[in-house]
Amino acid sequence: MLTPSLDSLKSKIDSKYTLVTLASKRAREMQEEGNNLLSKYQSKKNVGRALEEVAAGALTKQKQDDSIVYEDEI
Repeated sequence: MLTPSLDSLKSKIDSKYTLVTLASKRAREMQEEGNNLLSKYQSKKNVGRALEEVAAGALTKQKQDDSIVYEDEI
């Protein structure tokens, strides 16, 4: 059984694609920097830990800055 549940995650982040992107970026950050937002985790892997942070409300989606123009958008 998946912990945290998909329903609890979908209540925090509306799109499952956004959730996957957010969790993967956070997992990469945890792997490279080793910083933790929660004091205790159930999961041993970084992706699971990132999902636990989303479920706890410690990790949220940030609003995209519309003034930033990326190279592939030109």
